[in-house]
Amino acid sequence: MDQGDECDGQTANEQYSIRVAAGIGAFTRAEWDGLGGTARGDKENGYNPLVSFAFLSALEDSGCAVRRTGWQGHHLRLETAQGRLLGAVPCYLKSHSQGEYVFDHGWSDAFERAGGRYYPKLQCAVPFTPVTGPRLLVRKGEDSGTVKAGLAAGMKAVTEKLGVSSAHVTFAQEKDVETLEAAGFLHRTDQQFHFFNEGFSTYDDFLATLASRKRKAMKKERRESLAHGISIDWLTGKDLTEKVWDDFFAFYVDTGSRKWGRPYLSREFFSMIGERMADDILLVMARRNGRYIAGAINFIGSDALYGRNWGCVEDHPFLHFEVCYHQAIDFAIERKLKVVEAGAQGEHKLARGYRPVTMHSAHYIAHPGLRNAVADYLRRERREVERMGDYLEEHTPFRKDLEE
Repeated sequence: MDQGDECDGQTANEQYSIRVAAGIGAFTRAEWDGLGGTARGDKENGYNPLVSFAFLSALEDSGCAVRRTGWQGHHLRLETAQGRLLGAVPCYLKSHSQGEYVFDHGWSDAFERAGGRYYPKLQCAVPFTPVTGPRLLVRKGEDSGTVKAGLAAGMKAVTEKLGVSSAHVTFAQEKDVETLEAAGFLHRTDQQFHFFNEGFSTYDDFLATLASRKRKAMKKERRESLAHGISIDWLTGKDLTEKVWDDFFAFYVDTGSRKWGRPYLSREFFSMIGERMADDILLVMARRNGRYIAGAINFIGSDALYGRNWGCVEDHPFLHFEVCYHQAIDFAIERKLKVVEAGAQGEHKLARGYRPVTMHSAHYIAHPGLRNAVADYLRRERREVERMGDYLEEHTPFRKDLEE
């Protein structure tokens, strides 16, 4: 389906259509900001900067999330018969499964061995970003349940009309997954580690919730991470100069090249987000001998800090933990943010005060045979994720007397 193609449907007493947009630019800024969770100052839904117009447009305008890289924009617009926007879904037609962090390589291999064609597929996600957020976006003032049901049905209709194997909604909020399950999507779970700010006034308040041995270990780790003349800067807003982005990009490329072979994000992307959303960005930068040697980028929401990429050009003991995890906790406490989401994977976060959290995704598989096989696999996987979550929760560093 190209931009402007439609799938017709009906909500309550009103005709509607699903229109496919080839880029975020097919929405006006006002249209996108009118969707719940996408704009600063949204007190009802909360603001998630990673589904903002500024972030998603930067991914496309910089050439990071475009057809050439296997992320062809196929964003869904739910409209009335008169063309009024009711809701939207950030979607991409994918020719691979890179940059998603919810792994379906086994599904694609099995389907193609059986003679099927898994790619292209429809992917509802924020590219290269394993962060929970709204996926079924509803225009403020509209009936949420009705619009979300229309969006879920629209995703299935577009999948069928395109003739692709599947549609995937990853790092979704639980309430969106409930709607998608009711529409026939399969539910998948996974594990991350998040810090929860329980009204702490200072970092010492947080430390007081840890067992004595863990508290001492944390203090020692933080001292040793800065032992070689290293200092930490928090950079946001006007602090984010092109020179700073040059430094951070060097860290990002060094680490990304070793992890993935080719980093996903371009230097131009960082300039664009610096221009478009600087007040929503926190760079935690480590300095030694007058120059920056490591850094981590975070995004600031209304209630959460979202940790993303890290890199360095000098290796120092525990510096990664200090820059990515401890400093994020410091910032969240100072800004009175409720949560720090520190990215995908990493059981090492557990010892640093981050708790196990269940993540959710939803998957529509068009082929009945593949759908049945995936459904059986997901039932067993959900049980294992739940079991592992219970086990990890028992091994958090927190004082047991505070949890009784």
